[in-house]
Parts: sequence; structure tokens; C-alpha cells
Amino acid sequence: MPTTLPKSTRAPRRDAAENREAIVAAAATVFRHDPESSLDAVAAEAGLSRRALYGHFASRDQLLAELLTRGAARISGALAGVHDDDPRIHLALIGAALWQEVQQMRVLAQLAVHGPLERTVAEALLPVRTSVRDAVRRGVDDGCFRPDIPVESIARLVEEAAIAVLDEAVRTDLDEESGRRLVMSVGLSVAGLSWRETDALLDSLQLPTTARPTTPGRKTPGPTTPEAHTA
Repeated sequence: MPTTLPKSTRAPRRDAAENREAIVAAAATVFRHDPESSLDAVAAEAGLSRRALYGHFASRDQLLAELLTRGAARISGALAGVHDDDPRIHLALIGAALWQEVQQMRVLAQLAVHGPLERTVAEALLPVRTSVRDAVRRGVDDGCFRPDIPVESIARLVEEAAIAVLDEAVRTDLDEESGRRLVMSVGLSVAGLSWRETDALLDSLQLPTTARPTTPGRKTPGPTTPEAHTA
């Protein structure tokens, strides 16, 4: 009797995996310049046929979802090493890290937070929201952030302020350094710092122009509190 061999689950061919990565990379390039570009433009950029592209992504929305989910995961990964014992600096560094990851793909980032794919990327962005909430909670407990608004509300408002900066960056074509400082400034302002306190804090950080934000060496101005004034 002939022996029936068990079916094996075959791993994707290497060229198929490489083609998928080429498509995603091409989509990042094409959609960065024009988010309304067609899949034909993406296929051409990837050097593949339209049929090959549809073998991996059945629709433009499916490709966008893949691209945005990867971007959100990359942002969350970038924040993994961002922390400071001073909640003001922690919040500022979150803003700097966010800007570092999205500033070259601003319009796509807008799609992630405004468009129909917002829920698709929400789970990947959860670590970002958790980090913001942690910084705000510690800041309120320490007395350097405003105590008159619930922590959850402040955290959401900080997030919305960052999105507003992204919108402004697209509208006015902010340069990299101006956008980074603005996203840090508005987050701290929403949390309760005055513009003078914010400027002094950001000046003290001396973040490098291009490097990924980490906890820098600095002489940090202390929080403005009643105790600080009477000390």
C-alpha cells in the first residue's frame, strides 16, 4: 500500500517575503509624497507588477493599515528607553521621541490619528499613551503639573495637543527643530507649566539635533511651586 505522507506547512518563499517588504518600503516613499497615490504607483516604486502587489495586499486600505501599524509599533519601540525621574523631562522626551519618528511622514501620521484607520493603530500606540499617563500622574503627585484636572483628562489633552502640532507642521511645513520644540512645549503647557518655565526647561535639556531622544545630561530648573518660592 502506498504510504500517505503528512502534509507540511511550507514557510513563505524568501522572494515572497522580500517582495512584501519591498512593497511596504515603496508605500512609505510614495505615500509620504502623496497619500492619495494609487497602488499602481506603489507597485512601480517597488519594481513589481500590480498582480504581485495584490498578491500581498488586496486593497489600498490594507496596505495603509500595514504601514501605519508598523509605524505605530516603531514609535512605541522608540519610547521604550525614554524615561526620566523628573516627570516634566519625561513628558518632554516623549514629545521629542514622537517627533523624531513621525516628522518625515507627517501626512501619514495624520492618517493614523485622524482617519478611518485610527482604531487599527490604537493598540500599537497603547505604550505611548501609557507613558504619557505615567508622566502626568507623577507630575501631579509631585506638584509640578496642574492638580485641578483629572490625570486621564490631562493625558488625553496632551495627546490631542501633539496631534494639533502635527497638523500645524503639515500646514506650515515646520522644520525639524521647530517642530520638535513645539511638540514638547505644548505638552508641558497643557500639563500646567508656564511658557517661561517651559522655555527654561527645554533650554536646559540641550537635546542633540538628530539623535534619538534619551535622558540627557543637564542642569534642570526646579518646578515652580509655593515651596520653591519660600525656600
